[in-house]
Amino acid sequence: MKNLLLVFVGGGFGSVLRYIIGKYLNNTENGIPYGTFLANVLGSLFIGFILGYALKHNSLSANQTLLLATGFCGGFTTFSSFAYENHVFLKSGDFTSFAIYTIASFVLGFLAVFSGMYLAK
Repeated sequence: MKNLLLVFVGGGFGSVLRYIIGKYLNNTENGIPYGTFLANVLGSLFIGFILGYALKHNSLSANQTLLLATGFCGGFTTFSSFAYENHVFLKSGDFTSFAIYTIASFVLGFLAVFSGMYLAK
């Protein structure tokens, strides 16, 4: 039960922060989801750093890792919004935005995880 509460609290904070970023950065005029993109890249950087730090220094407890990595980063990042925004691009025929957003999200997401792990060392 304690583990569920940790994930719940961390996920709540992550989700609220993602909502705030999306509210101010997602562009409703041209449909470009800068907020979702930023949340996913930052979340990838955070999880890389958190897990890299936990592995390297062995100083985070399992509960702290669960709260921060599974809870906060899980709530902060959002694959479902990413998938929906790509659906909107495809439905509107905006294949260029679809390709750029998808490729940039994957490439920068992976680079952010690796960078976070590197920074933790």
